[in-house]
Amino acid sequence: MIELDHVGFWYHGQAAPVLEDITLSIGEGELVLLAGRTGAGKSTLLGTINGLVPHFTGGHLAGSVTVDGVATSSRPPREFAHLVGMVGQDPLAGFVTDTVEEELAYGMEQLGLAPQVMRRRVEETLDLLGIADLRRRALRALSGGQQQRVAIGSVLTMHPRILVLDEPTSALDPTAAEDVLATLARLVQDLGTTVIMAEHRMERVVPFADRMIYVPGDGSIIDGTPAEVLELTPIAPPIVQLGRLAGWQPLPMSVRDARRRAGSLRSRLTDSPQRTEPVAGPPALTSSGVVVRYGPTVAVRGADLDLHGGKVMAIMGRNGSGKSSLLWALQGSGPRQGGVVRVDGADPHELSSAKARKLVGLVPQTAGDLLYLETVAAECTAADTESEAEPGHCRALLDRLAPDIDADKHPRDLSEGQRLALVLAVQLSAAPRIMLLDEPTRGLDYTAKAALGRMIAALAEEGRAVVVATHDVEFVAAVADRVIVMAEGEIVSDGPAVEVLGSSPAFAPQVAKVLGPDWLTVADVETALRQGVA
Repeated sequence: MIELDHVGFWYHGQAAPVLEDITLSIGEGELVLLAGRTGAGKSTLLGTINGLVPHFTGGHLAGSVTVDGVATSSRPPREFAHLVGMVGQDPLAGFVTDTVEEELAYGMEQLGLAPQVMRRRVEETLDLLGIADLRRRALRALSGGQQQRVAIGSVLTMHPRILVLDEPTSALDPTAAEDVLATLARLVQDLGTTVIMAEHRMERVVPFADRMIYVPGDGSIIDGTPAEVLELTPIAPPIVQLGRLAGWQPLPMSVRDARRRAGSLRSRLTDSPQRTEPVAGPPALTSSGVVVRYGPTVAVRGADLDLHGGKVMAIMGRNGSGKSSLLWALQGSGPRQGGVVRVDGADPHELSSAKARKLVGLVPQTAGDLLYLETVAAECTAADTESEAEPGHCRALLDRLAPDIDADKHPRDLSEGQRLALVLAVQLSAAPRIMLLDEPTRGLDYTAKAALGRMIAALAEEGRAVVVATHDVEFVAAVADRVIVMAEGEIVSDGPAVEVLGSSPAFAPQVAKVLGPDWLTVADVETALRQGVA
């Protein structure tokens, strides 16, 4: 179905190629996982499959890319729309209509399908992705995860023979992600659809994948089965890291494989890991009875929450449960129809945006939304001016978070991790006591997430209260002291991370599923073995 013959690609103005002399053949009915560091060239490789690279992006493409016998260089991307369905990293940027039902039908309208066929496929897709209750909702009123499912659905309705997905589960809660992946696997097995997806959260996709392609970032690729490739890669999902630590061969590719081999390791881990609970001082933020409504929809229902300096709290819950709405209500910029929020005796909602930023900083789901100037240096200078900080203060914070970022680079040209670090530095320039992060791990590889974890730990050590709203259970297991779970706008669970995560089938990290609820991360196991707890 897909042939790449000695393909190379250079972006204009860059000395080194993003892709270099790549030869690859992908057959019908394969589910291929594309993995690699942030900025390594995964999206570029995906874009060559339907001709968006170079027709849309510019740059120089060497070699040839053939899809179903047709060279992508011979036709514009629109002529591959019936054959290749593509879902990008930012669903909202790809929407062209106003409501869910209209968006699902739009692609079929462009292909000239009969109305009765379109109606049937819309209904099938709504049920397939579990979004039937959203059919008449405005796209911009949906949560990020709901938008992502609609974006996938808008492609599925066209019944393409090839599906290309860039980070398709990054904004989905664990249950929704498994549902989407199971749906894609069913398309592969039942209809022979070829699926290629780039995904940083490999732990979700590896059990479904027939094949894995790793992009190390030097222009080359490593191609093979997941087991073969993960023997060679520096980044790997937690169960593979656990297998490496325990010396298991072959490495486990699923929780089931790992559990079957973990008996001897469990017997060695006789004591629970020792965790030091940060001492809680007086609350840095108190809130009670917070209510947020969007028209008739109640997003947050009477939430009570206290945040303490020096602690990291995670907010979890299915898509649309009210996590982002609660963060914006606490920060003061978002709507709040009821309840009280107090930080240092003041309500951020009643202050100017500049004063509110000094109390509570917030990094939104799309961090780049806060960046509007031409260079990194200009963003840092503006942040110092707005925060009335000493010149160079923001840049110093950025160097602590992500050193060696070129000051003259445009913020849009940064990797996801670098852009997040820049926005975090901009927000921290105002020295807020509370830092709120909404889905900060979207688009980050394992290495970048580890760096973000160190940033968050440093903020907590400085005495700040940090809140992370995320679906990434592995990240929560690594950084959070406390976890709350939301459902339908209410806080339904609140407690120490080990209790909330370990006791939940939906939110348990892979290590807990293998070794038991006391063990959340590979680092816990490694520390225990090194200290002789075993």
